[in-house]
Amino acid sequence: MKSQNIIRAFFFCVFFAIGAAVLSGSVLCNVLLTFYQNKQLLQEQQLRTSRLKSLIADYNALLTELENDPNFVRRIAPATLGTKPDDANVIYPKASDELQDAARKVLAEESNQILVEPAVPRWLIRCSGSPWRIMLFFAGAALILISFICFRAKEKQ
Repeated sequence: MKSQNIIRAFFFCVFFAIGAAVLSGSVLCNVLLTFYQNKQLLQEQQLRTSRLKSLIADYNALLTELENDPNFVRRIAPATLGTKPDDANVIYPKASDELQDAARKVLAEESNQILVEPAVPRWLIRCSGSPWRIMLFFAGAALILISFICFRAKEKQ
């Protein structure tokens, strides 16, 4: 008798827990979807903020270099503007056009690429549809009813 009561209690707990989880999941589906979307937006904004901080640090380093070295503008102008340097005693290497195009493509892809993976699980997107939510709600309620009806304590005779 005791083993039957233990097995009955075990099945009651399993069916009731699964039914309650499905029922609460179907009710809170929209809240979970909004939570995951907000979490993804937060990650994207943190990534953009870190990129902006990096750009600001680079800009500040450039400004301090400009303040400390008066010849810095004269040295960097040919590379920035694409003009030929004035110094006749120095040979400057020139990269090929194909190499420059490849470097531009890589830098453009790297700057436009967002490395945040989608935060919303596929099962949540699938279950957020109205017919699926209704079916999940009734399935969870049915499991709770089955656990109460089939696995109730036996009446003493």
